Amino acid sequence: MQADLSPVIAATTHWLTRAFPPSGGALAAALCEVQARQAVTVAAWLRYPTAMDAALVGMAGPGGSARLDWVTGADSTDDRDAEEHAWRSWVDEVVASWAACLLTDPDLAELAVAGIAEGEHTTGTPTVFRRLLAPDATDRHAAALLRHPDLLASVAGLHRGELLGRLGPDETLAA
Repeated sequence: MQADLSPVIAATTHWLTRAFPPSGGALAAALCEVQARQAVTVAAWLRYPTAMDAALVGMAGPGGSARLDWVTGADSTDDRDAEEHAWRSWVDEVVASWAACLLTDPDLAELAVAGIAEGEHTTGTPTVFRRLLAPDATDRHAAALLRHPDLLASVAGLHRGELLGRLGPDETLAA
């Protein structure tokens, strides 16, 4: 039984970086991908906090990118081949939405990283999410589209309420 979230993390990261591509060359692409991967990892670990949760999503599958594609206007499925569809089936809509929230709200990202600190995924391994939590100017420039609150609003808004509920009641987040 698969208790590893890497297919979900990889596919959801890939979807985010295709939907909100980097601005620049190869370095920008790498920096954008790292930021997306860190946000997606935190979101996946929050969504599937235990090995049992991860194993269940590994068996059932996360649902795919169809609604995300529709929301962002990339729902032209007529020209997709089987290989293109295969990776998209591992995209998790909730994880993508939560990652979008984390990429556009630094306070929420810090709260989320603190929320996974005691979870099963980080046990025994110090995990650093510097590019998510403290992006420098180069990071921000590389991921300008990926971190733009207005551009990500349609994706972030899909499941923001559930993320806030998962992280616990906090009046400052409700505003």
